[in-house]
Amino acid sequence: MLDGSLSSRPPLRRAPRTLIATLLVLGVVVSSTATRELIEGAMGSGPLADLGWIAVPVVVTAWLAPRASYRRRDALWWFVGGAGLYIFVVIAWRVAFLPYRDWPPRPDEPSRAQRPVRL
Repeated sequence: MLDGSLSSRPPLRRAPRTLIATLLVLGVVVSSTATRELIEGAMGSGPLADLGWIAVPVVVTAWLAPRASYRRRDALWWFVGGAGLYIFVVIAWRVAFLPYRDWPPRPDEPSRAQRPVRL
């Protein structure tokens, strides 16, 4: 049985969770590429186009990070090669499982985590 405060639906299995996480990652990558292409088309290739490519993933990562036991500042990892993509994939995987959690909360995180009640 589940606690009444959790959703009435059972936790997702691996396939739907993978699909949701993949769609989140693809949505961020495609929108950031489109943003870069728009800036590059209007202003030419340069540092502004590169920052435009990073802007979307940084904002989305900062927005979703607290829901997946990450800090907002972890979005800055997008400025370090593939580290930002790795962190975003982990965040997308965790967000796809919400409102359930299969990861431990951070020590400094408020206890807003709710776990299924096992009988």
